[in-house]
Amino acid sequence: MAVLLLVAIMGMGMAAAGMFWRTQLQREKEQDLLFAGDQIRSAIEAYYNASPGAVKQYPTSLNDLLKDSRYPDTRRYLRRLYVDPLTGNSEWGMVPAPGNGILGVFSLGAGEPFKQANFPLKDAEFEHKQSYAEWKFTYRPSSALGNRGQSLQ
Repeated sequence: MAVLLLVAIMGMGMAAAGMFWRTQLQREKEQDLLFAGDQIRSAIEAYYNASPGAVKQYPTSLNDLLKDSRYPDTRRYLRRLYVDPLTGNSEWGMVPAPGNGILGVFSLGAGEPFKQANFPLKDAEFEHKQSYAEWKFTYRPSSALGNRGQSLQ
C-alpha cells in the first residue's frame, strides 16, 4: 500500500512539474513573439519612412524588408525573416495597409496568451486579448495617429 501511495505522490509531482515547464515554455514563446513582432514593426516603419519621393509606401511582402528593390543599392530593414515562435514557421498573418502593402503582422498561433497586462506603451493594446492573433504589430505614421506612429489593433 505504501508503494502505491508513493507512486501516486510521485505521479502528481511529475504532473505538476510538467505543467510548470509547459507554462514556462509558453511564456518564453510569448517573449520571443513580442521581440520578433516588434522587430518586424520597426522594419516596416523604416521601409515606409525611406520611401523615395513624396508618396510613402508600405512593403508589399516581408521579403521587401530583406532587400528594398526601390533602390539600386542594397537597403535592408531586416537581416532575416523571423520565425513565428508559436507556430515554428516563417508564415505570419498579415495586416493589410490601405491601398497596397503590409501594415503589420500577427501570429497564426492558437491559444490564449498568459501575459494579459504590464505591456510596454507600444504594446498597450495587447492587454486582455483572448488570442495571439489579436496581438497585431502594426505601424501607422504619426501624422495619422498622433501617438508616435505606433498603433496596435
